[in-house]
Amino acid sequence: MAAALALCAFAALAQATSKDDGVLARGARDGNAPAWAISVATPPGWTRDCCTYARAIGVNAVLYQGEWSGKPQRVMVLNVWPRQLATLADELQADRQRYLQHDPAGRTSSFAVRHPAMPCEASVYQGSDHIDDVLVFCDPGAASGVRLSWSMAFDDADPSRRALLDDFMRVAVATRWAKDAAPARGR
Repeated sequence: MAAALALCAFAALAQATSKDDGVLARGARDGNAPAWAISVATPPGWTRDCCTYARAIGVNAVLYQGEWSGKPQRVMVLNVWPRQLATLADELQADRQRYLQHDPAGRTSSFAVRHPAMPCEASVYQGSDHIDDVLVFCDPGAASGVRLSWSMAFDDADPSRRALLDDFMRVAVATRWAKDAAPARGR
């Protein structure tokens, strides 16, 4: 619960402080959804990857520090998917249900995220395995045809938890969706 409270306090203050690094991931036109591009400011010391490790684990992009370990902890994961559920709240509820089916002893909490360009909400999952997950779901609007999320797992006793969460929230609120005319690369 302390993680949820810390994130709530930070979410009220979170603002992008880094310069936008440009496009991190692209997606091709899919039915009524136009081709898209996701841009984000990357915190110092984090590595951007859309095409090597991200592709290997089946996501749109990852950000990680140091060398790629293959472990999910301390990796920011971007997922973009076609809109299927009616609302962002429905997406959150479906994700929470899946999580609690997988870990019935786990706990969940949520809070709003002040994103300057699109509605976003966060969930914190505290697992019985002592691994916590934070997820931020965003809705770039009906015309986008997609929804997106950032997620990151970390050990609940990780000594650098606060710094990780600060970087994670900066990335989440700096994320920008745009209609993209360039062909999708790598995905």
